[in-house]
Amino acid sequence: MKLKKITACLDMYGCPNRCKHCWLAITPNGNLTIEDLKFTYQAFRPFTDDLEIVSNYREEDYAPNYKELWNLTSELSDSKTTHFENISYWRAVRDSDYIPWLYTLGVRAAQLTVFGDENTTDFFVGRKGAFKEIIKTIEQLVQNRISPRIQMFIYKNNIDQLPFIEKLLVDLNLEERCKSFDKQFSFFLHQGSCSGENAQFYEDWITNEEIKQIPEKLLKYTFKHFNTINKKEIWGSPEKEVSEKLALDDSTLNIVNDTPVFYVDNKFNVYPNFETPSEIWLLGNLKTMKMEEILKNYLQNTSLGQKTLAEVSTAELVREFGNYESNRLFGECDYKNLLLHKYCRRKLSEKQ
Repeated sequence: MKLKKITACLDMYGCPNRCKHCWLAITPNGNLTIEDLKFTYQAFRPFTDDLEIVSNYREEDYAPNYKELWNLTSELSDSKTTHFENISYWRAVRDSDYIPWLYTLGVRAAQLTVFGDENTTDFFVGRKGAFKEIIKTIEQLVQNRISPRIQMFIYKNNIDQLPFIEKLLVDLNLEERCKSFDKQFSFFLHQGSCSGENAQFYEDWITNEEIKQIPEKLLKYTFKHFNTINKKEIWGSPEKEVSEKLALDDSTLNIVNDTPVFYVDNKFNVYPNFETPSEIWLLGNLKTMKMEEILKNYLQNTSLGQKTLAEVSTAELVREFGNYESNRLFGECDYKNLLLHKYCRRKLSEKQ
């Protein structure tokens, strides 16, 4: 049993934040070792000739030995993905070597997330000081010729923060400052997927009424980022319209492929990288099961989430949970996953 490529991501240390929008969900932090990383690597090693091992799937570079882990995973991996543009502002304000180190790896743009002013951002991130750290990190990025890319998650309960964000971008003068080193500043607004922690904001999900409140400057930035002026392509359509359309969709989905990415949590539970790592997607545990059995569960769609995707049509999910009265905005893929999770959570509750 061999796959073309496997990427195994081990959640060694977790994340300093408790973000209320996180699709990965808030789970306890760990403190795993180099030996744990090597154990995970050895477990997957026989099943592909192209194995990539990653030390995290939540906060980039949160580990105190982040440089050592990067070097080790680069050495162990047959092919290594370049450093993501998601970075740790927690690390940036505590380690003066961090941002210059990112530059040596080829990082030229870095994404940061805000939700509004200091109080609002700190609330959504789940800890005090987050907003100030983000502002400090933006300055460090620019000083090191790395352009910030700022995203803002918008809901009914923070849409009034948009004028503050518009003024903040003017005050920081990021567009001109990035031009000074031939890079482009980017900003965009979206609501994210209604998965993981973000599902708690379903009642606060934006509608077209909130879209009308977006200042022109922020709207232009968002259009430029997504390379479209079609608002539906960015924020989706009213839920009632999406429900009506998907009620005619009899398709199912098989997510199995020969280049899978697996998430391994700090208890060594394994999940496919498709949706929020949870009981719904659990494939097995590296400490208590053979790797052959875990891969078999993946390939045969054994987890509740994969089994549901493969056997229950979109139309069936809509019949069970679609909302024909709601004007909340959803893209079709995100909405399918929202219904899928509702279906699976009900199945789990029925077993209890």
